[in-house]
Amino acid sequence: MTTLRRFSIVAAAATLLLTGCSAADSPHVTSGAGNGDAAASEPVIIYAAASLQASFDELAEAFTQAHPEYSVDPITYDGSQALATQIEDGADVDVVAFASEKSIVPLTDASLIGETQLFATNTLQIAVPAGNPKGIERLDDLTDPEISVVLCAVEVPCGSASETLLDDAGLDITPVSEETNVTSVVNRIENGEADAGLVYATDVIDAGDKLEGITPDNADSAINRYPIAVSQNAKSPEAAEAFVEFVLSDEGQAILEAHGFGSAE
Repeated sequence: MTTLRRFSIVAAAATLLLTGCSAADSPHVTSGAGNGDAAASEPVIIYAAASLQASFDELAEAFTQAHPEYSVDPITYDGSQALATQIEDGADVDVVAFASEKSIVPLTDASLIGETQLFATNTLQIAVPAGNPKGIERLDDLTDPEISVVLCAVEVPCGSASETLLDDAGLDITPVSEETNVTSVVNRIENGEADAGLVYATDVIDAGDKLEGITPDNADSAINRYPIAVSQNAKSPEAAEAFVEFVLSDEGQAILEAHGFGSAE
């Protein structure tokens, strides 16, 4: 055997050995597995009531820290009725969290979601700008024609609760505007477009020093109970179930409580 041929054989053997070692030392580079992320769950898609925005943004962050194997898409917030319509029309969603039991019934009746669980409660307050320039103290102050009031439309949970609260007090108020979600009511008051409005206690807390809240004497007559459920068509059912469990966990409930929500128990 010539020296050149012997050298070629040795070089080929060395190349095979190095190739084998490289494959053995690189477990993430495998056929059909890409970089090892193929088995990762798709981001969880959440549709949540507008009143949940601050708390659910914090919950999503805490959830992904506790479960780094999962991720959460930017959450879609709106009035519960608007969200239900979008889901009925075929919107992709993994988890739904609404502001009242009634608002989620259409999705249950259409078999679009699994079992619902209550995870929080909320009550209404009279929201006024910081400093309370109109000196509002009671619910019946809102009947003064010199005070401009903005409410949620009755079709959405905050509007339905407002109607219950006012009916219980025997009051009739003509609002300057009826909004499709509670965030819009908050914005109208913060922007000086109204003197007062009925929003959730949690909205006043989340507004910081921009708003003040007055609790009506009959606030307990209109308590909203918040349901959560996993979509029957969830693309990431395991991740969705994990998120729901996190919301119901002690850590999740502590976050909700910090934002002013009550326990669903």
